[in-house]
Amino acid sequence: METIVEFDELQIQSLFGHEAAENESPKRLQEYYFKNRIYKQVVNDLPLRIVVGHKGIGKSALFKVAMSEEANNKRLTILIKPDDIIGIGEDETDFLKLIREWKIGINQIIAQKALTGFGLLYDGWRGKLNQYGGMALDFLTSTIKVDDKVDLNDSKQAILADFLKNGKISVYMDDLDRGWQGRTKDIHRISALLNAVRDISTENEGIYFRIALRSDVYFLARTSDESTDKIEGSVVWYSWTNHEIFVLLIKRIESYFDRDINEESLIDSHQSRLQNYLKPIMEERFTGRGHWNDVPMYRVLMSLIRKRPRDLVKLLTLAAKKANERKHSIIKSSDLESVFEEYSQGRLQDTINEYRSELPDIERLVLGMKPNKSQKRASQNYIYSKDKLFQKIRNIQERGEFKWASGASAKVEELATFLFKINFITARKFLPDGSIDRLYFEENRYLSNKFMDFGYDWEVHPAFRWALQPDNPMSVFEELDINN
Repeated sequence: METIVEFDELQIQSLFGHEAAENESPKRLQEYYFKNRIYKQVVNDLPLRIVVGHKGIGKSALFKVAMSEEANNKRLTILIKPDDIIGIGEDETDFLKLIREWKIGINQIIAQKALTGFGLLYDGWRGKLNQYGGMALDFLTSTIKVDDKVDLNDSKQAILADFLKNGKISVYMDDLDRGWQGRTKDIHRISALLNAVRDISTENEGIYFRIALRSDVYFLARTSDESTDKIEGSVVWYSWTNHEIFVLLIKRIESYFDRDINEESLIDSHQSRLQNYLKPIMEERFTGRGHWNDVPMYRVLMSLIRKRPRDLVKLLTLAAKKANERKHSIIKSSDLESVFEEYSQGRLQDTINEYRSELPDIERLVLGMKPNKSQKRASQNYIYSKDKLFQKIRNIQERGEFKWASGASAKVEELATFLFKINFITARKFLPDGSIDRLYFEENRYLSNKFMDFGYDWEVHPAFRWALQPDNPMSVFEELDINN
């Protein structure tokens, strides 16, 4: 088997992928993209799919691949980005009027982008669109003629012909929560947008919407506006299993070496067999300390990521750079171990940045979860029963009350739910066979309802523990249970 002699910057990115799909080469993305079970739930002919998931879960990558495939299949596809919708409903306070403004604005964007893509944009198109009651699909099918003299390449000619024959458009809306601040105004705008696209997809048979939203954004919209209950059936909660992420990594490695692989075969394989695919780039077993000593390397990797592909990319990128510094031809345990603290600090800062708009004082809350002296003596630094978790939060509150971005006071139970929702803590319990069952918010969103026990304890995710214990980071190894 070939090995990578040197982990330079280009090789690292080619091997593990770019952490932001929008910055990835389309060709490389197509080569290594792994379609997990969620892909088929999103890419189909259902009129509305709202893809909800944490930042770094892979929403943009899915959309980029799906749009490319739909274009290859001659489907007219349109991407609506944040800068396309600036100003829509910005000053409108009446909710029904806000929905109407979104409908008008989105229909105009669809019509304009379609005409522009075919080189058919003309003066007065807005006026004609209004004559059709703002119905973008009716307007386009009546405006675009077979005999229109347009200079298009073969692929666009095929897409135009398909549209004229079938009258179908796929509309992708990504990164709409950019600049999200979690204010009541922001929540109403997102809620109105979701209502508007539902109306448009219902009124225009042939327009298919695919919308990506961060889970915290959707959660706030869903819980603050009862009208969004009609959209719940169109929501696809984007999540990964650790096994799927492991397979994703292997596909990236094998495609880098230009080797053919069978995705279904990989999915059906035990992880101990899949471990063999890692040999060209890293040690097989982790030679670190504590509970992690002499365990398969993939189990260490899976223990540190929050079931987000981007976490794995970041972790391996840091480790590969360290291997390069030390002139190692593969990633060794010492390389990985030496970047745990940097990786952990990065995940903590990302979390603070991502959710500060919802809880402005989030940094004080998460840093306050650092173990105190009594917890250290009990050797249960990061594991809590429900009552102990609540008490820990109360202790943090003694230094000042927490308030949501809306200005409302944050109760203990709400803060605990918040920590679960942002994946800072996970639910855990021991199973009869001695293994540990860990649940994330996305896997059981109702587990946190009124924070009932359900037989689970709660633990701070390992990804954050080095950042919370910078004075003695190596002690983290002694406390961590390895993922099964």
